[in-house]
Amino acid sequence: MKASEYDVIVIGGGPAGLMAAIAASGEGARVCLVEKGEKLGRKLIISGGGRCNVTNAKDMDELIKQMPGNGRFMYSAFAQFGNREIIRFFEEMGVALKEEDHGRMFPVTDKAITVAHALIERMKRQGVQIRLNSPVERVLYADGRTIGVQLRSGERLHAPCVVIAVGGCSVPQTGSTGDGYAWAREAGHTVTELYPTEVPLVASDPYIRDKSLQGLSLRDVALTLYDAKGKKVTTQVGDMIFTHFGISGPAALRMGHYVSVTKRKQGDTPLLLTIDLMPAKHLDEVAADIWRFLENQPKKAVKNVLKGYLPERMIPLLLAMASIPEDRTGHHVSKQQSLDLARLIKGVPLTVTGTLSLEEAFITGGGVSVKEIDPRTMQSKRMAGLFFAGEVMDVHAHTGGYNITIAFSSGFVAGTHSARMALGLT
Repeated sequence: MKASEYDVIVIGGGPAGLMAAIAASGEGARVCLVEKGEKLGRKLIISGGGRCNVTNAKDMDELIKQMPGNGRFMYSAFAQFGNREIIRFFEEMGVALKEEDHGRMFPVTDKAITVAHALIERMKRQGVQIRLNSPVERVLYADGRTIGVQLRSGERLHAPCVVIAVGGCSVPQTGSTGDGYAWAREAGHTVTELYPTEVPLVASDPYIRDKSLQGLSLRDVALTLYDAKGKKVTTQVGDMIFTHFGISGPAALRMGHYVSVTKRKQGDTPLLLTIDLMPAKHLDEVAADIWRFLENQPKKAVKNVLKGYLPERMIPLLLAMASIPEDRTGHHVSKQQSLDLARLIKGVPLTVTGTLSLEEAFITGGGVSVKEIDPRTMQSKRMAGLFFAGEVMDVHAHTGGYNITIAFSSGFVAGTHSARMALGLT
């Protein structure tokens, strides 16, 4: 079949691919964006609960701290197109943004479709050819460089530069099914072990199995994970929710990375996680609060004394763990029992057996080794003309607008430098 000729071919219509196509066409390159699905920006549209957290307003060092998966690799890319540039980019396109808690930036419309439409219209204005329903069979290489792609239909598209921006293996219904790893391996790249990150946790405790707390949300708690030897791994503060299988919510999702990494190192053994319901208070303050409540209401059942101080649905569980009958009056609760209860409030034990699967995770850990990618350009060190952007690389972050910042930044850098190479400008 007749081959089409371009300067840059971008594979993948997610945030990294869209930004790569915009950046490359902005340099004057003839660009073709190839997407295997029937529409662009599928993962973008469902991100941030359908609101699209486009970036985070924190300074660069703080951004990197929130990227436990090789975040330092992104320093050079952020210097070229970081969060400030992302904010300016969208606002110049008419997408007004607003800052919410923890530096998260959202469109004022609270609709992810606003962001997706702006990117797609920008591509169209810049002349990017968009090929939907066009799955790529393989990336074509010859004489140590890329020469294009072959679609499953058999059609070949030729270009001296190809950007792989197809995501990882997470949320496969959006099209991220790990296609890029085989193309990278064929070019001589190492693909590091894949694992779920930004993923809910699975627990085996009776109070999880009986679903007595299912649907209960807790705000601003502190989750602390311990490894199999009892050593503290990390503490993550934020909101969480109990589910029928364990816990989810922002703090739990962030913890997912550390659970996955710890279990990969130490084997498939249960890990202790504690939930501090009142991280802003010291243990002695909590103990003093409880003792004061009991002394002030000595004839009242302890379960009623604690209402308003603790999440009501957790009171029976905490009292049972502290061996205090629910109907026992405050006068009959000992000082030791009140201290035991305070300790539980500062550390409700949860037995974490693992996480949900990689397909059920929000982000894929692992990917194309960043040791084999030039951080200044996102070009392969193994194959001339081959570039990477986004989640296909072994780079990932916590929730809060950090992963999409990686996608937009690496996409912009890959698109810019692939175009300059194709046009002979570098």
